[in-house]
Amino acid sequence: MQSKGGKTVDVLKVDDLRKSFRSNLSMRSREVLHGATFRAREGEILGFLGPNGAGKTTTIKIILGLIRPDSGSVTVFDHPIEDRTVMSRIGYLPENPYFYPHLSLHEFLTFCGQMSGMGGERLRIRIEDVIELVGLSAHGDVRLKSFSKGMLQRAGLAQAVLHDPDLLILDEPFSGLDPLGRKMVRDLLFELKRRKRTIFFSSHILPDMEALCNRTCIIREGVIVRCVGLDELIRIGEGRVEVTVRGCSPDYIEAVTDTVIYFGLQLE
Repeated sequence: MQSKGGKTVDVLKVDDLRKSFRSNLSMRSREVLHGATFRAREGEILGFLGPNGAGKTTTIKIILGLIRPDSGSVTVFDHPIEDRTVMSRIGYLPENPYFYPHLSLHEFLTFCGQMSGMGGERLRIRIEDVIELVGLSAHGDVRLKSFSKGMLQRAGLAQAVLHDPDLLILDEPFSGLDPLGRKMVRDLLFELKRRKRTIFFSSHILPDMEALCNRTCIIREGVIVRCVGLDELIRIGEGRVEVTVRGCSPDYIEAVTDTVIYFGLQLE
């Protein structure tokens, strides 16, 4: 990991983020982030682990400037997120990306590259490189409407790394991928880490964190419970049991999850 003057370089700084939302049917607001604070260091893979609804996507949208926090601040590359010049150094894959269905993969990535200020031969070569990188070389001229969910996830990852960003932010990047696709994403993230890129990705699956991350920030009900290193994260998973629950009341489930911090609970 690189440092300046012997100090760790923080690429992403999130300080005391708070955010509330108000339902259309109610005048009362509900706070979904309660003072979230953490750091992402240069050249590391930082995981963001928590159950669905914990506040992961809300935090990511605030980091990207897509929504505003009620209070708190975000700094990227020592610039406030309001400084739009930092956006060119960030790659982003949302949890549910939207694609123009009638564009081919080549056309889609050309559009994305031009939006990032790329063009000409450099863009053409880079498109071919990232299509091969995500395993879609045989589908460059195929319209996106015919892609499977896993193929669309690969296409989304291709656009996220197209402009070779210094910070990559991924929201549930393994969603919809088969085992081969999951391995491809892991290999890509390790390669980006080797090239000193910083990666911040969210998931509710503990094994993804164990396989990839230097550190992981655990969020639960809008609160950063703690940030742990790989060794401690593995110990969290030791002896865990996967439980499938049917026909139980929400109060009972809440009592169980208050006792054990477990993010793989399946509810039916």
